[in-house]
Amino acid sequence: MNRLWSPCIRELTPYVPGEQPSISKLIKLNTNENPYGPSPSVLTALNGEVGSSLRLYPDPDAAKLKQAIASYYHVAPSEVFVGNGSDEVLAHAFHAFFIQDQPILFPDITYSFYAVYCRLYGISFTTVALDSDMGIRVGDYQRPCGGIVFANPNAPTGIALPLSEIEKIVRAHPDRVVLVDEAYVDFGAQTAIPLVQKYPNLLLVQTFSKSRSLAGLRVGFAVGHAALIEGLERVKNSFNAYPLDRLAIAGAVAAMEDEDYFQEKRALLMQTRDKLARQLDAMGFQVCPSTTNFLFVRHPDYEATSLMSALRARAILVRHFRQPGIENYLRISIGTEAECASLELALAAILAAA
Repeated sequence: MNRLWSPCIRELTPYVPGEQPSISKLIKLNTNENPYGPSPSVLTALNGEVGSSLRLYPDPDAAKLKQAIASYYHVAPSEVFVGNGSDEVLAHAFHAFFIQDQPILFPDITYSFYAVYCRLYGISFTTVALDSDMGIRVGDYQRPCGGIVFANPNAPTGIALPLSEIEKIVRAHPDRVVLVDEAYVDFGAQTAIPLVQKYPNLLLVQTFSKSRSLAGLRVGFAVGHAALIEGLERVKNSFNAYPLDRLAIAGAVAAMEDEDYFQEKRALLMQTRDKLARQLDAMGFQVCPSTTNFLFVRHPDYEATSLMSALRARAILVRHFRQPGIENYLRISIGTEAECASLELALAAILAAA
């Protein structure tokens, strides 16, 4: 029945998410989920929302959550937008700001959803090559465009730009929106949210899925000048006026308020990441410097697909991308200390056998 599809849909190549299989005793290091559960206060908040009030629509403005985010980042609630996961927030931003008469720019190796949004909304785009060390060259973005999008830290490389370099890009394009996707910023990079007061063309997008352990609730947000937030609200209210349900709002507010738990778990994860990076380096892997909850690695003597298959045979999942330039890399999510130790033992055995 695809003859009934519109021409646009026929041409789409949808985003392919990481595999979510049902395998016994699986060590799942392929989708960058946080290995630690959400704050206990989140569970308490969720339980408090389960009752007869579920018959009522949630607050379409999610005012409590906007206030919690605004207070945390020292911005005004009018400078905060919330949505059903950061992917929805990104989609609304592409729709609101990037349908321009010039192509938008983003790295050639980055989150693959950016190109999907462009094709969905008919947005022209140009990809910009990373440098030989997998980093973003700021000078390559000093040209006319319809807007700029990049992840910081970048995905799947895990490499971050310092705030001073981000500011150079934003300052060079005062009449275009510069969107920085900060999905992984809490694992060692520096958020650009403080620059919002200085640059009205800057939009930051974050998620509760990674550092706040709420991938199952689907909560994302953006911070930017009130005029940008108003643009996002116009798109949202023309698409779905109630994107966040009562449970998501309550859980996200509780997650924002439990700072001690947040700091404890992200510090533990970063410690485990750095230890795993050292161990992989000792095994001969080339490891990109990471400020995320994953490592991007390659071994010069072994094909990534072979390593991935051998790990899968041992019930350990990692992510592989077939894109030219990174086809011999694996992205490894950081699990618990025990899971990472199991990964190390498995890789040692695989390399020894090979």
